[in-house]
Amino acid sequence: MQGLYQTTFSPLVLAALLSYSGSVDAAAQGQPYPLRPVRVLVPNAAGGATDILARTVSARMGEALNQNFVIDNRPGAGGNIASELTRASPPDGYTIMCVTAGTHAINATLYRKLAFNPVSDFTAIGLASSSPNLLVVSPQLPAQSVKDLIALAKAKPGELNFASSGVGTTVHLSGELFNVMAGVSTVHIPFKGSGEAMTNVIGGRVQFLFASLSSSIQVVKSGKLRGLAVTSAKRHPAIPDVPSVSETLPGFEAVAWYGFVGPAGMLRPIVAKLNKTLNAALQDADTLKRLAAVGVDPLTSTPEEFSAYIKSEIPKWARVVKASGATAD
Repeated sequence: MQGLYQTTFSPLVLAALLSYSGSVDAAAQGQPYPLRPVRVLVPNAAGGATDILARTVSARMGEALNQNFVIDNRPGAGGNIASELTRASPPDGYTIMCVTAGTHAINATLYRKLAFNPVSDFTAIGLASSSPNLLVVSPQLPAQSVKDLIALAKAKPGELNFASSGVGTTVHLSGELFNVMAGVSTVHIPFKGSGEAMTNVIGGRVQFLFASLSSSIQVVKSGKLRGLAVTSAKRHPAIPDVPSVSETLPGFEAVAWYGFVGPAGMLRPIVAKLNKTLNAALQDADTLKRLAAVGVDPLTSTPEEFSAYIKSEIPKWARVVKASGATAD
């Protein structure tokens, strides 16, 4: 029966297949990794908290492994575009992703249909950091505190808007949780990134925003925005004079987290090498200084611990999504 059936591949497909098999074979045979640049997919636009974290940590990882870690910003669809690209990539360690609570916990409930499973379709590499959001308002808004903002929202139901860096982010869900716990009705206005969202709040076109602390702390210190409260359970050392939302709304907490994953099926030696390098980068003195300046708290974990953490975060954020009634489709 030989020769009866023949499959022909285009040159591009053939090259991709050879590249994929060659890279996996090289890893399996114990050849050094990485042999070429590593692509780091970021599900948000440049300049936001995820981008800052990914660039800071990836630079250190690249130095340690003597290879370029190239940031590839792929915002859109609540981070699902980057997630789908990661899931569909070869599991050879040359495509990894900086994931967030939004992409790998919130979206599981926010979207009724996802093209991926946030747990089984990915290989956990390691947790990287956490950071609260910062409730900021336009200087034009007559609100000096969370209590003032609630009073203003109650006096003008449906008239105040809050911005976000995208549907399904902790920035978005912080606003929805605020509506529920404060008993107010404010309108969500999503933008393509944190920069655009903050620009609209600064200009007074949108009244407030639960911005990531890392992307907003310097803007608040410059006086362009007024910081009312952080979303962590307690005050944050990076901005100690600003209260927590929970001081006005007991029990309010919405903390963002970030980590790194790759496609499902990555070889254990590559995962272990990336995890070791990631953890070392997060303990580097210069990295710690850079992250502390923008209110990011470094965290380390094993791949197994990060995988278990993602699983535990999905039902936690599901309760917030369901309570708020938020949906993305």
